[in-house]
Amino acid sequence: VYVCIVLISTSMLSNLMRYLSQRVLVSMRTHIMRNVRNALFEKITKLHVGYFNNHRKGDILSSISNDVTEVQNGVANSFHILFRDPLLIIGFLSMLLYMSAQLTIVTLLTLPVSALVIGRISRKLKRGAKESQSMMGRIVSHFEEAISGIRIIKAFNAQRYVNNNFQESNEQHRRISKKMFNKQELASPMSEFLGITVAASVIFYAGFLQMKGQLGMEWSSFVVYIGFYWRVLEPSKAISNAFANLQRGLASGERLFAILDEEPAIKKSPNPIPVKDFEESIEFRNVFFKYGSEPVLKGIDLKIEKGKTVALVGPSGAGKSTMADLIPRFYDVTTGEIILDGKDIRHYEPKDLISLMGIVTQEAILFNDTVFNNIAFGMDGVTMADVTRAAEIANAHEFIIQLPHQYQTNIGDRGANLSGGQRQRLAIARAVLKNPPILILDEATSALDTESEKLVQEALTNLMKNRTSVVIAHRLSTIQHADEIVVLKDGEIAERGTHQKLLTQKGLYSHLCQLQTFS
Repeated sequence: VYVCIVLISTSMLSNLMRYLSQRVLVSMRTHIMRNVRNALFEKITKLHVGYFNNHRKGDILSSISNDVTEVQNGVANSFHILFRDPLLIIGFLSMLLYMSAQLTIVTLLTLPVSALVIGRISRKLKRGAKESQSMMGRIVSHFEEAISGIRIIKAFNAQRYVNNNFQESNEQHRRISKKMFNKQELASPMSEFLGITVAASVIFYAGFLQMKGQLGMEWSSFVVYIGFYWRVLEPSKAISNAFANLQRGLASGERLFAILDEEPAIKKSPNPIPVKDFEESIEFRNVFFKYGSEPVLKGIDLKIEKGKTVALVGPSGAGKSTMADLIPRFYDVTTGEIILDGKDIRHYEPKDLISLMGIVTQEAILFNDTVFNNIAFGMDGVTMADVTRAAEIANAHEFIIQLPHQYQTNIGDRGANLSGGQRQRLAIARAVLKNPPILILDEATSALDTESEKLVQEALTNLMKNRTSVVIAHRLSTIQHADEIVVLKDGEIAERGTHQKLLTQKGLYSHLCQLQTFS
């Protein structure tokens, strides 16, 4: 009867502890994971542009999905076990100590050996988990590149090539994962084996004490003692598994914190100056810039007066886009300074600075959302009338009203349901709606056919009226009326002047014009 009561009581205690711990920890676990995802997404939106040039997209996407899940499974779930099961072990050990301190002390002396064995397995598991997650990032990169470049893959019959590359990475991941899982699966049987070995040792030692008349309990009580000891084995094995899973979670956690702890390359001034309007000029003063150790801009001096249009032209790699990226502080100058209305732009509040600028790039950046939301992106309190007016100025209204749901039509991933010219006009409409005093146009018509280019160029002309514009041009015919054309070569200003003046100089600009005319 005594044994039955003890067994029923311990079972009730075990299940009650399990239920209560679940209630407390489930809420905690889901809140932690939500906060981690929120922090990670917010951090990604604040990282400098250069970070994404130096890191594979697959690694970042893998961190958002796989690493967060691994942290949840490996850390949060392990804490659930590590919170609950030690209490059970303490309870059972208290009973064991009460029944026989001598036997229990012998049992406890074996724990350091068990901890050493399990700890060694766990450390190896953590290294394997880091390798596995890194390889998973490469696999996700393969998927991302295949989806983004599917047209090129098909056009060059490169399916076998990309499949072979993917399968090679996938096989490496399989081998790493196999080793890791083998180590993980070793933790539980090793823990059980050690527990049974200790149990056998306890029984042997108890028999030895009984022969000498020093056991201090009846054999019926010893059976109960072994029953309690057996109840210790299950949570002990669970803790061993939890430590193994914890190592995988910690490995993923390190990858997450590598993103969360990334130092901002664009430093905010301790006392930023608010700026609400653009009054005078933008000036590059002896600006040098490097990507890593590679110099891109070398001693640029350029002043852009308010209301003027300055075009940047030159061969590929001359530094045109880099100059444009420095103005909104996508990057900061290596040396020198960029002055806006008499003050270094690094002293301004970054959000205020970027609010002064509208940017239209060669590839229109659109989102899987409606036409209305893409035009009104990032702006509050926008009405349909505002969006419609912006679309009309951008020559986009006519094609929008032909869409199935007009301004409420979803345009697909990156605007896949639209033509190149239509996507570009939506991007221009977005810039029109923002109504910025400064425009940065980075080869906004270079990828379009002639008809689309005409419509987009008209839209750009409407957009540029009464604004200060920095235009990066591939087709030189589009910037003939610029107030000043700056010709870059190898990161330096080679020539500058109006279209007619540069043609008469018979220099690099004239040569580029002749090449395009010949083409």
